[in-house]
Amino acid sequence: MECRVGCAACCIAPSISSPIPGMTAGKPAGVRCIQLTEDNRCQLFGRIERPAVCGSIRPSEEMCGAGSWEAHERLTEWEQLTRPECREKITSSALPD
Repeated sequence: MECRVGCAACCIAPSISSPIPGMTAGKPAGVRCIQLTEDNRCQLFGRIERPAVCGSIRPSEEMCGAGSWEAHERLTEWEQLTRPECREKITSSALPD
C-alpha cells in the first residue's frame, strides 16, 4: 500500500519521542508535526534529518483504513491504548486473581 498524499495522520495522531528539527523534545500526540506543509506533506521526506521512527512507519490497510479520517481515528486510538498508564491497566487486568 502507498501513502495517501496529503493524509498526514501518522504525522499528527501519534506522539514521537525522537527529536525532530524544530521540535527538539519530540511531538506530543494530536499535534501537527512542525515539518508538515500546508498541504500535509513532510518537508523532511527523503532527507537525512528525518527521524528514523518516521521512516519506519509503513502504510497498511490495518493502519490507514479507507481514508485519512479513518487513519487518524485508528492512530489516535492506538496512541491511547499504548500510553504507559493504559498498558499498566491492561497488564494488571490480565493477571490471574
